[in-house]
Amino acid sequence: MVAICGTGMGAMAGLLKEAGHEVSGSDRAFYPPMAERLQAWGIPTRQGFDPAHIDSDTDLVIVGNVCRKDNLEAQAALQRGFRVMSFPQALSEFFIAGKASVVVAGTHGKTTTAALLSYLLMEAGLDPSFLVGGIPQNFGKSFHLGKGGVFVVEGDEYDTAFFDKGPKFLHYRPQALLLTAVEFDHADIYRDLDDVKGAFRRLVELLPPDAPLVVAADFPHAREVTRSRDACLTFGVSPDAEWRAANVHDDGTATVFDIVYRGRVQSTARIPQPGAINARNALGVFVTARALGLATSEILPGLASFRGVARRQELVGEFHGVTVIDDFAHHPTAVAGAIAAVRLRYPRRRLWAVFEPRSNTSRRKVFQREYVAALEAADQVVIGGVFQKATDAVSAAELFSPDQLAADLAARGVAAHAGGDADAIRTLLLNDVRRDDVILLMSNGDFGGLRRTLVDGLVARA
Repeated sequence: MVAICGTGMGAMAGLLKEAGHEVSGSDRAFYPPMAERLQAWGIPTRQGFDPAHIDSDTDLVIVGNVCRKDNLEAQAALQRGFRVMSFPQALSEFFIAGKASVVVAGTHGKTTTAALLSYLLMEAGLDPSFLVGGIPQNFGKSFHLGKGGVFVVEGDEYDTAFFDKGPKFLHYRPQALLLTAVEFDHADIYRDLDDVKGAFRRLVELLPPDAPLVVAADFPHAREVTRSRDACLTFGVSPDAEWRAANVHDDGTATVFDIVYRGRVQSTARIPQPGAINARNALGVFVTARALGLATSEILPGLASFRGVARRQELVGEFHGVTVIDDFAHHPTAVAGAIAAVRLRYPRRRLWAVFEPRSNTSRRKVFQREYVAALEAADQVVIGGVFQKATDAVSAAELFSPDQLAADLAARGVAAHAGGDADAIRTLLLNDVRRDDVILLMSNGDFGGLRRTLVDGLVARA
């Protein structure tokens, strides 16, 4: 597996190993949590890309979508005549085929939502197979090869491979679809919002006419791409949703909300995860699980016992009175949702929002203004330097500006600090945070190891 340490590729490696195959892989760099998981699963890895990594008796080479066409290892596999597939191709052929594929897709929330749906089906005794792009805390791994007839898969809209530029989710043979959101993202591969919507329309068109389609009513573009369907189930916090999460509040340990169907309260749900963003996702799973045949009495206990996904508003711990939370948020909508969720859980504590512009969209100035509104609800904001990628250089004219964001936040009365690497941010935080502060780290990558070094520094403080 070429580029094995990605969340999807790493999960696929584990799934293949669980199915009895001999698996190995390479990557440019190895970082948690997937690096540790690959080691725990006994999958040998090598750093860097080198044609020598491919043994002569290899049956299949799976190439991750981060690989460009000039990747030496991938090119060697093609030139030497090995069978080469993308991750979605292999997943579809070896695991999804023959099962009822339940695809969870959307710009935000799909990892947590797919993990929660998998957990509910498991708790109901259906033993589903699943693969998601994160580590669900209830399972300790991001995949499972079940004996049941359902496969739950996180449907990513990003492209498949350098030899297949279509979205990954087009390979997943959907028999049911849960659509969490549709907004503009992935500015490196999509021209504009219409281009993104076109991809999701293609996914919806793959659904059989009578297949369940569950759609977040809070996102108008999600409603738009499903308009061609005669029937779909809508959910959300907005009043026009068929299924609505109402009276969302936090009791200090859980988010509590009423499940309302067409204006009538059906039941009350509790989830450990904070905020309306998680209540919405949980409601979408509730509706989908019912469409798949589960009873409300089977669903509610699972919602309450689901422990979340690593790096999705993950409570890292409290250290000398300072609470640290780690989140994958990088799109402005997700950043705003994460901050609102943490605010709801810790309403009277000073909140630090520490954000790294790392994704292929956030490194560009596409959402320069939107990040101001997303971050201004925090008390203190720290913006890391723009992550540099040799494989995807962003021109100066396109580049996101942490300095401009800090200035715009300051103009709104928000204390903001711009730039600096992980070490500089760690030093700033250790100098300025005080007891009862909450630090919310947001990055779709390792953030230079900031989580680890910050915790070490907080633990060492007197």
